[in-house]
Amino acid sequence: MKSIQIQSFGTSEVLALVDVPQPTLKQGQVLVKVKFAGVNPKDVMVRKGKLKWFSGSKFPQGLGHDFSGIVEASKSDKFKTGDRVFGMTNTWKTSAYSQFVAVPATEMALMPPNMSFEQGAAIPLAALTSLQAIRDLGHIKTKQNVCINGAAGGVGTFAIQIAKILGAKVTALASAKNHELCKSLGADQCLDYHNLDLEDLAHKKHFHLYYDVFGNQSLDKIKVILTAEGLMVTTIPNLKNVWQSVRTYFWPHGRHAALIIVKSKAKDLELLAKWFAEGKLKAVIEQTFTLENVALAHQAIETKHTRGKIVLEV
Repeated sequence: MKSIQIQSFGTSEVLALVDVPQPTLKQGQVLVKVKFAGVNPKDVMVRKGKLKWFSGSKFPQGLGHDFSGIVEASKSDKFKTGDRVFGMTNTWKTSAYSQFVAVPATEMALMPPNMSFEQGAAIPLAALTSLQAIRDLGHIKTKQNVCINGAAGGVGTFAIQIAKILGAKVTALASAKNHELCKSLGADQCLDYHNLDLEDLAHKKHFHLYYDVFGNQSLDKIKVILTAEGLMVTTIPNLKNVWQSVRTYFWPHGRHAALIIVKSKAKDLELLAKWFAEGKLKAVIEQTFTLENVALAHQAIETKHTRGKIVLEV
């Protein structure tokens, strides 16, 4: 089968389309014929070697966690041949940038009839990250204030919608050109992060949750706009973010920080599928690339100015 692999860490030039054996199934796994794969900043970080403490340094390595497709074979009672499925792999050893992927049944779900394969590949990692950050770490309740930094990107567009579904009041931080998009997804207020005055904002509003999708802020800087027990959640596992999460973990009271480590869970994917079927959740897709043009997809992600998601057609 065809698969994207890297033989070393580096620029997008290290991405290569190669022939590899089709994966064999273990008990409880499902073989999926991949239709589309999602592209995430996480994939770029792996390619550059910034997450090698997770992915390891042995080559070749595959890339990609998000997928949508059709069940080719199954060793699980939950899925049968021909099922339309989507999901995210938790392992670092599986490549979703491939024609076939073997996935535990616990890391995928059936796609609702109104979800396309393109949409199915765009949802898992980004939406699961926001769901688990806002619901599980933030414990957001109705009418609480949520601020989303980087609201127009892949994770941010889902964060707006999920926070609204959970009943929050959402302030979206994004470039002015993306305010219309954020409002269309449900944002109650949009602010341009280029000229944001935190002290001025603090006089008007305090947030129960500051969701730092970009991962470029610090608790010391933004605590002025948090409530007394407010939480900052970040998505980027760099040393700064890990340290501020660790040093506030044992604080019994006061403002603190947390790092979201997303996990693929069938129940969460099923909830996202339900919301999609009901029209409460949608995928914003900026561009679709072919598998052969994966380097261009990575280059687009690296601009850090994409609106919504980038996906690969396999």
